[in-house]
Amino acid sequence: MILMKKKDKKIRSHNSARVISFGFIVLVLAGALLLMLPIASRDRTVTPFKDTLFTAISASCVTGLVVHDTATHWSLFGQSVILALIQIGGMGVITIGLLITRLSGRKIGLRFRGMMQDSISAPQIGGILQLTKFIVKITALIELAGAALLYPVFCREFGALKGIWYSVFHSVSAFCNAGFDLMGVREKFSSLTSLGGNIYVNTVIMLLIIIGGIGFLTWDDIAKHKLHFKMYRLQTKIVLVTTALLITLPAVVFFFGEYSSEPMKERVLHSFFQSVTARTAGFNTADLSHMSESGTMLMTVLMLIGGCPGSTAGGMKTSTLAVLFLAALSVFRRKNDVECYNRRISADTIRTAGAILFMYVTLFLSTGLLISRIESLPLTSCLFETGSALGTAGLTVGITTSLSLSSHIMLMFLMFAGRVGGLTLIYAAFSSSSELSKLPQEKITVG
Repeated sequence: MILMKKKDKKIRSHNSARVISFGFIVLVLAGALLLMLPIASRDRTVTPFKDTLFTAISASCVTGLVVHDTATHWSLFGQSVILALIQIGGMGVITIGLLITRLSGRKIGLRFRGMMQDSISAPQIGGILQLTKFIVKITALIELAGAALLYPVFCREFGALKGIWYSVFHSVSAFCNAGFDLMGVREKFSSLTSLGGNIYVNTVIMLLIIIGGIGFLTWDDIAKHKLHFKMYRLQTKIVLVTTALLITLPAVVFFFGEYSSEPMKERVLHSFFQSVTARTAGFNTADLSHMSESGTMLMTVLMLIGGCPGSTAGGMKTSTLAVLFLAALSVFRRKNDVECYNRRISADTIRTAGAILFMYVTLFLSTGLLISRIESLPLTSCLFETGSALGTAGLTVGITTSLSLSSHIMLMFLMFAGRVGGLTLIYAAFSSSSELSKLPQEKITVG
């Protein structure tokens, strides 16, 4: 009976993976075709398909890498298409599909609920509709609050109507960890560097990034149990602790290693902002091309780690890093079980975390080496670019626009794999199998 349940779960996950992958493909193609329309560009010309496809993938996969400056190349219509792709990609195509189904008054079947569970990594299928409602409400609430907080700044600079658009665009982009911006009106591809010394804007954007990157499941847990940390699920505890460490420790490194020559205010702001934004957000308030190699590699590692499960962020996820760290710790301490907060972590979870790490490192290194070879560019810069694409971070050291078509294709694949999930793509490509028998076990030496 248990074996049959496991087999049914594998088949359902396999089908969900195909639907999720197909949904993102449809979203990307629709976005690319809309961006090809003359009305989508400021000069009313047709943008080449390879450029619109790159932009659509980057927006749908909430990455932020661009081949055209968002503010100066795209018209209001084009920017609206990009914003819609960011919103749908950030919340997830299954979430949007379920929302549309509910609004149309149609009944939500068990299969759709199962796909939603797989899409947001929910612990159980029960209460999935309530969780979806919570996701929609929290997204709308946070994005509107973010836009309201940003409005005074953008209104003062761009006027009342344009200020509304800038506030909404940057709030949605920050919450969805997308990294698209409209500050190219000052200087193309400048991101938020012109606001690098603005404490207010930096704080609002960082909060939006962190809130979106922590994950809907974490916020649902916090909403239910308030500040009672002991009552949280194990995943919530791990996510919160790991996120705090991954923001604080790199910020300290950046403070003493990268911005020591700057005034104290900019030094603190830049250190914390780069630490936060590297977690798949894609904005930058300082010129990343001036960073040292050690700082660049630290940001690359942070981009690969990414945000948290069930969030708007990409990457390997903080929980994957935490599980691998705990597994290593259990080996060092010669313990049979991997434990955390008086709970055991299953062997299946540890195997999955190991597979994710192997897959990300392999894609990251192999693609970086290929691009470096093809473009004759420094390996560090190419690894930064591939880490940014795979982690759906969107940060760049300024080489994206100069890359060839073959390199752009590789980056597009990495962005898609990073957002949809490498394991999801593998599950979608290969048939599910059931283990009806086991082979003899034999021990091998490692390490």
